[in-house]
Amino acid sequence: MGYLPDTPTGYIFGYMNPTEEAAAAVDTARPAGDETPQHGYTGNKEAYLRRLKRIEGQVRGIARMVDEDKYCIDILTQVSAVTKALHAVSLGLVEEHIGHCVVGAASEPDPAARAEAIDAKVKEAADAIGRLLR
Repeated sequence: MGYLPDTPTGYIFGYMNPTEEAAAAVDTARPAGDETPQHGYTGNKEAYLRRLKRIEGQVRGIARMVDEDKYCIDILTQVSAVTKALHAVSLGLVEEHIGHCVVGAASEPDPAARAEAIDAKVKEAADAIGRLLR
């Protein structure tokens, strides 16, 4: 199961289990012989870039509003919209990290290395979530 990252609430799509979804992302997103690191968001990279460019335009609009001495509440409304949009991108990236990186760590063949890899990836996710909540 995944979420569409460029929707306001991240509408749910598909019903793959996380292991199948991560395997599908790895299998389809990397050409044979490509040794560059694969990130969980790679399959949705274009959607993330579109969303970030839209946010960038909103921020430029806010700067223009300040420059034109617009009403402060109108500016704050736009700041709130940008903040929500960035949170949506952040949550999508956290989900991609869990679905790809944590699940990928679980596929480590050596049990000791697997436990260590899972712990490291879960800690990364928890730390990122903590930064989002501050």
